[in-house]
Amino acid sequence: MKRIALVLAFLTPIMLYGQENWGKKFEQLGTTLPTPNEYRTGSGAPGPDYWQQKVDYKIAVELNDDNQRLTGSETITYYNNSPTTLNYFWVQLDQNVRQKNSMGARANGSQALRPNTSQVNAKSLQSMLRDHDYDGGFKIQSVTDNSGKPLPHVINNTMMRVDLPAGVKSGESYSFKVSWWYNVNDRGLLGGRSGYEYFKEDGNYLYTIAQFYPRMAVYDDVNGWQNKQFLGSGEFALSFGDFEVEITVPEDHVVGATGVLQNPQAVLSRTERQRFDQAKKSFDKPVIIVTQAEAEAKEKNPKKGKKTWKFKAENVRDYAFASSRKFIWDAQSVKTGTTTPLAMSYYPKEGNPLWERESTKAVVNTLINYSEMTIDYPYPVAISVHAASIGMEYPMICFNFGRPRPDGSYDDNIKTRMVYVIVHEVGHNFFPMIVNSDERQWAWMDEGLDSFLEYLTMHRFYEDLPYNSNSPAAIKNYMKGSQDFMRPIMTNPEQSLQLGPEAYSKPSAALVILRETVMGPELFDAAFKEYARRWAFKHPKPGDFFRTMEDASGVDLDWFWRGWFYSVDNVDVEVSDVKWFRVKQENQSIEKQVTAAEGTLGNEQSAQNADNPLYGEPQEFEITDAQQGGEFRGEIDNDAVRQRFAGKNIYQVRFENKGGLVMPIVVEFTYKDGTKEIEKLPAEIWRRNEKTVSHMFVKDKEVASIKFDPNNELADTNSENDVFPKNSGDSRFDKFKKKGGN
Repeated sequence: MKRIALVLAFLTPIMLYGQENWGKKFEQLGTTLPTPNEYRTGSGAPGPDYWQQKVDYKIAVELNDDNQRLTGSETITYYNNSPTTLNYFWVQLDQNVRQKNSMGARANGSQALRPNTSQVNAKSLQSMLRDHDYDGGFKIQSVTDNSGKPLPHVINNTMMRVDLPAGVKSGESYSFKVSWWYNVNDRGLLGGRSGYEYFKEDGNYLYTIAQFYPRMAVYDDVNGWQNKQFLGSGEFALSFGDFEVEITVPEDHVVGATGVLQNPQAVLSRTERQRFDQAKKSFDKPVIIVTQAEAEAKEKNPKKGKKTWKFKAENVRDYAFASSRKFIWDAQSVKTGTTTPLAMSYYPKEGNPLWERESTKAVVNTLINYSEMTIDYPYPVAISVHAASIGMEYPMICFNFGRPRPDGSYDDNIKTRMVYVIVHEVGHNFFPMIVNSDERQWAWMDEGLDSFLEYLTMHRFYEDLPYNSNSPAAIKNYMKGSQDFMRPIMTNPEQSLQLGPEAYSKPSAALVILRETVMGPELFDAAFKEYARRWAFKHPKPGDFFRTMEDASGVDLDWFWRGWFYSVDNVDVEVSDVKWFRVKQENQSIEKQVTAAEGTLGNEQSAQNADNPLYGEPQEFEITDAQQGGEFRGEIDNDAVRQRFAGKNIYQVRFENKGGLVMPIVVEFTYKDGTKEIEKLPAEIWRRNEKTVSHMFVKDKEVASIKFDPNNELADTNSENDVFPKNSGDSRFDKFKKKGGN
C-alpha cells in the first residue's frame, strides 16, 4: 500500500514555484497609475487643491422645419479656476465630423469592401461612405468678443482655437460670442447621435438635436486642454456650467429639453398646463399632457407660425433638445430619497402602445435604482425621447429606439430591447453627466459603469423579460475569441477593435464579478457609492475609480484591474486532476489495506478507480511527527490529529489556469448521495504560481464529481474542462464491460 506522510502544511495550497509561472499578475499597479498629488490623492478622492473650470452658455437657436437647418448664436462665459493663465481657448466643433472629407471619414479605412464582393448591405455602404454628398458641419459665421470685435480663431477639423486679446488669469472670467448654422442630418439615412427622422406617411419630422452648438473643451489638471479630435467613436468631454437656452420652432411643435421650462404660459395651452401641474403630483402613474389624438390632429394640419421655448439648466455639462408636432407627452413624479424629479416621455404615435405603457415607467425605475447605488438624482427632470436610430444620452434628456411593429404589436424581445435602452440612456445621467468622466479618452468609465447599473436595474425590475446582456455569461463568446481582434478595456475608443464588448459589456461583466464574487455586495456597494459621492459634478480619471474602490472597501484589487482592464486574458480554469486520501487508522485491517492497493478490471470499483480517483478506495497515509525541512516545529499530538481527520475524505484538486486571467476559484462538489456544496477560494491562491495550483478539501461525504464555476458567474470560456471526472466518452471500465467482462 502507498503511504504518504502528513505534516501540518499538507492542508494548505500546494504551489509550484519558478520564473516561468510568474506573469506579475499580482504586482501592484504602482507607477501605472498617476502619482498622487494635491489635486488627486492616493485614496482616490479629490485633493485639497482640486479645481475645475466652469462654463456658462446663453444660446438662441432656430429650427427651420422647411429646410432642416439650425441657426444659432451664443455667448460663452469661461471661468478660469485653474492656477495657470490661459492665452487661448479650445472649442469643440463636433458637427464637423460630418463635413465633406472630414478627418473621421478619411481615417475610416478599416471598413473596406472585400474582394469579389457581389452584394453590399445598404446600411454598411452608407456607414463606409458616410456623408459622401452631404453638406454637413458647422458654418461658423463669427467669433467675437462681447463688443462685437472679431477674435482670431483657427479651425482644426473638429476643434477650434480662439486666441484671446490678453491672458485670462487664475480667478478671472472671459466672455465671447459665436454664431453659426448647419444642416441637420437624416438619422435614418446618415446615422448619427442626433438629427431628424422623416415620416413619409404624414409628411412630418421628428428632431433630436445635440452637439448643435460650439462647446468648450475641458481644461483640467491631468491633460491641460482635452483637444482630441472627434472621429466618431470617442464621445465627449465637457465642463459644468449654467445654460439659458431659447429654442424657436414651428408653433405647433412640442419641445423637450435639458432643464426647466421658463415660459409655459407662452408655449402650452391652458389644458396642457393643467395636466403638467397634475403630473407633478402623480407618483403612481404617468399623466398624459399631450394625447395621441391631439398629436395626430397636428400632423394633419401643421401650422406655419413660430414659438420660442425658454429653458434654464444649472450645473450641467451639456445641452440637448427634441422637437416635433408628432409628440405625445406624458410625465410622472418619482421619489429618489431626498429629491422628487419629474420623469417624462416624448414619442410619436409610431411608438404606441409600447411607449405609453413602458417608457416613463422605465425612467422611474432607473432613477430609483441608480440613485440607491450612487447619489439621489439631483436634477428636476429626466426625459426619454423616442427616435428610430441609436440611443444617446444628455443631461436630463436622452434619445431612445425601440418601436413596435407597424400594426402596434410587439413581443417580449421588442419590449426588452426598448426598455433596456431607456434604462441605459437615462442611466447615463449619473455616468457621465454627473460623475463627469472623459468619454473621449475612457469610454468604459461611462459606458461600462452605466451598463453594469443597467444590468442591476433590469434584474431588479424586469426579471420576467429575456434580458441577457452585460453579465459574465454574456461576455464569454467575446472573451474566447481571437486576441488579435481585441483591445484591453483601458484603450481609447478610437483604437478599440470591438467597442461594444470593450467599453460596455466586458467592464460591466467585470464589475458584476467584482460585486457578486470577489468583494460581495455589501463592500462593493459601499465603495461604489463612495466613488459616486466623491466625484459627483467633478472630473474623475480611471485611477480615481480604482483607488476609491480599494480605499473604501479595504480590498486589494490591483490584480483585478490589471487582469480585466489592462489585458486581454480570459478565464479558462481546468480541473485537471483530483486525488482522494484518508488518514490511516491504527486498527485498520490488513485485508482492507490490500483491497485498497490492488485494483483489477475484474472488480467494478477498481476498474472505475483506474480512470477516476473519485471512485474505488482512497489512498491512505500515516501521521508522522510535525517536521518540515528537517526542522522540528513543536509538539503535535498525532493521535489527536488522527482522530480529528478520522473518516474524513481529503481531496487534492489541481487547477490549471489556461486563459491567463487569475480569478477566485468557485467549485461545486456533488456528493455520492446527490447533494451539492459550493466552496470559494480567493484569487490570491494563484499569487505564487499563476498557472497551476492545488488545494486540499476535507469532506465528510464522498465526492462523485467536481465542477468549476457551476453558476456561470466567472465568465469561464471553456466549460468542457471545468468538470472532473472528464466527460470524454467511455471509461476503461465501460470498455472492459463491452469486451465481455463481469
